[in-house]
Amino acid sequence: MIQNTFNKIKYLLKKINNQKGFSLIELMVVMVILGMLAALVGPKLFGQVDKARQKDAAAQIGLLGEALDIYRLEKHKYPTTDEGLEAIKSYTKKEIPKDPWGNSFIYVSPGEHGDYDLYSLGADGEEGGEGINQDITSWSHIEASEEQSE
Repeated sequence: MIQNTFNKIKYLLKKINNQKGFSLIELMVVMVILGMLAALVGPKLFGQVDKARQKDAAAQIGLLGEALDIYRLEKHKYPTTDEGLEAIKSYTKKEIPKDPWGNSFIYVSPGEHGDYDLYSLGADGEEGGEGINQDITSWSHIEASEEQSE
């Protein structure tokens, strides 16, 4: 009886060991499911990347604005447009950053909207624009369009 049970276990183990892979149908089902997930989730993730870049640009402008304010406290004036952001290099921990799209921030002093204007031209690198192409400025907040919030 014990020998018979042992033989059955041995037979089942041998049968299990002979199954070494998945069938083509099983693999196709998994691929279809993964494709559907990618189609649903991918566009939402890429929309978040654009929003994150805009928020990053706004944060960088805020930090550069703080460095400009420290410069003003020490020198009793903001750097001129010609001096640019290079004048505050010693007031930042790192190099003057580029915006998230790889372009330089634009600094104008005196500015039209305050003592200085500091801004990024957005994803398109041109003035104006909407959505991901809108300018990120030191004098206004990012406006979320309906397209981005969906």
